[in-house]
Amino acid sequence: MDHHQTLSNRTAQIISGLNLQPHPEGGYFRESYRSKGFIHSQGINENFIGERNFSTAIYFLLTYDVFSAFHRILQDEIWHFYDGSPLSLHIISPEGEYSQTIIGREIDRGEIPQFVVPGGSWFGATVIRENDFSLLGCTVAPGFDFRDFELASYNDLLQKFPQHAEIIRKLTRI
Repeated sequence: MDHHQTLSNRTAQIISGLNLQPHPEGGYFRESYRSKGFIHSQGINENFIGERNFSTAIYFLLTYDVFSAFHRILQDEIWHFYDGSPLSLHIISPEGEYSQTIIGREIDRGEIPQFVVPGGSWFGATVIRENDFSLLGCTVAPGFDFRDFELASYNDLLQKFPQHAEIIRKLTRI
């Protein structure tokens, strides 16, 4: 039985209704926006190769039994909460500082509906409520390109940040 068949009806309906596909970091996604305008790499900075759209956005759905593995991109990424369980976003800055932010709608409980992950930070995510899902949107500017994406390996990240061994073990697959 594939994972899609074990999802709750509501989760499966959202995946189907939004036409989401499996994401390399875990979960499901679909690009929902890509600006028509472009920025040439010399107009951004030396880390970008080639041109980028001004901005991109995706739908992103994560389930309780699947984590979003540690990865990083060059750009800042804005996370927007839409539905389901609050999500725990785990971040390791380039300097090695670990932080955790809860993205959700219950502001009185310390959750926030929108959060910016600084470009160059390693980050991953987990759904907080058991047997639930989190539906979010992610916006990136300059626009996302897989040339800007790096999936962390356990050994490489552990070597850089041994003080965070426990969370690295939980949020890496390779």
